Amino acid sequence: MLDRRLRALRQARKMSQVDLARRLGVTKQSVSNWENDNIQPSIEMLVKLSKTFSVTTDYLLGLDSGEYLDVSGLEPEIVAHIRQLVDALRDR
Repeated sequence: MLDRRLRALRQARKMSQVDLARRLGVTKQSVSNWENDNIQPSIEMLVKLSKTFSVTTDYLLGLDSGEYLDVSGLEPEIVAHIRQLVDALRDR
């Protein structure tokens, strides 16, 4: 589950494995191994991945089916605008 979700999140953000590796301070091979389900990231790296993609660790691990967007720190007007955009996209 982690391998598919990680790949999907990375690709949705138009990031290469190299881009993600640089952002996390690991090698491209590490990212490739995670996405091919050869090895699992450490707990520390799992937390970094969740923060990088603004999702919960439960989501990455397949324990939660919802994807959440962290809007903490944004002005209430901006959060309201984001909600409107999400609603409009759902109605398409």
